[in-house]
Amino acid sequence: MSFTILYKGKKRRFVKRISARKLLSFSVMASVIFLISSRSTESVYENHVRVNVVKTGLEQQVKLVDQLKLDTQQQVGGIVKQLAVMQNRINKMELLTTTMAENAGLNKDDFTLSAEMQAFELTESSLTGQIDKMSETLDFKIQQLTALESLMRGLNIEQESELAGRPVGKGWLSSYYGVRKDPFTGRPAMHKGIDFAAKAGEAVVATGAGVVTWSGKRYGYGELVEIDHGNGFRTRYGHNAELTVSVGDVVTKGQGIALVGNTGRSTGAHVHYEVLKNGQQIDPLPHVYR
Repeated sequence: MSFTILYKGKKRRFVKRISARKLLSFSVMASVIFLISSRSTESVYENHVRVNVVKTGLEQQVKLVDQLKLDTQQQVGGIVKQLAVMQNRINKMELLTTTMAENAGLNKDDFTLSAEMQAFELTESSLTGQIDKMSETLDFKIQQLTALESLMRGLNIEQESELAGRPVGKGWLSSYYGVRKDPFTGRPAMHKGIDFAAKAGEAVVATGAGVVTWSGKRYGYGELVEIDHGNGFRTRYGHNAELTVSVGDVVTKGQGIALVGNTGRSTGAHVHYEVLKNGQQIDPLPHVYR
């Protein structure tokens, strides 16, 4: 079986016979070429799309990495600044500690950081190590300050508990320690303290640091405050109008403890001031002018 292809023009005439077998082969070949061509084109397009997707993803990752790097640099920079502030504080603590030790008459070298503990290199590559080292230095400095505080407290208590000064800010010495004429009987009698005349309501102050062992009425003294200063010393403040401390209170030198009055065996507003050593009254005058 065959097919005839006839072409007839004005000047030419073309006649071609093709068998059915050849025609079928040609059609199949054309179809395969078309399919291959179509398949190849689609594959290139898909690959192009895939490449673009991957490229876009990588670009986004690059942006994230860049942002992360920037954030990290900012954070590291902030940490370095904080460490610098901490180092400045350590330096101030060092100066304060050595100054306090020197003022207290202590060896300042005992409260000085070693050269190794003072050496800080604030670089980004060694942040972790520097933070640990600075933490150890701060702990050590706190221990030094705690020890110095204890020593200073001991020295301060000893100094503050030492009796000195007058029991009133404003007033005058009106009666001395020793035998005098009793204002009530007119007979000679032992006056076991000294008197400071002052305006009623003026503040009565402790002449040394200590613990209040009496605060209330007592025969002859009227409203009385008694303070134990340690080392066998006590002071008494009598004839007060009002008491402002209670038994068990810890008072400091110069702290107000009462108000001047005229209670008890008294003829006018004044403070009767006594100093006792090992339970016996002694002349307070040497302590007043110490």
